[in-house]
Amino acid sequence: MTTFTARHKNARMSAQKVRLVANMVRGKYADEALDLLRYQPQRGARFLEKVIQSAVGNAADADQNGGQSFRIEELVLTDVRVDGGPMFKRIRPRARGMAFMIKKRTSHITVGLTPISELS
Repeated sequence: MTTFTARHKNARMSAQKVRLVANMVRGKYADEALDLLRYQPQRGARFLEKVIQSAVGNAADADQNGGQSFRIEELVLTDVRVDGGPMFKRIRPRARGMAFMIKKRTSHITVGLTPISELS
């Protein structure tokens, strides 16, 4: 089974926020998913949109796929994962000499596209 993947590692947004929009497009056609994400106000939708466009570009590249290129209408999002990445840890001074930890979270966004002809 041919799967075309694209990955954005260390995206400067928490995985929890990106998962909200990832759950919305999982299992949809690639062109339909891009149309949905274009009108979403969340910042995570921009990250996911770029990763899907990159995966579509990988599928359209005939040189890598043994002479066969796939159009965007025939691709389905079969694997949409948002995993937590490394955290930047910062210290915030608090009262009476204490310090609180601030965790600036990152995420790894992975998208896998499969041609509809190979799903059935």
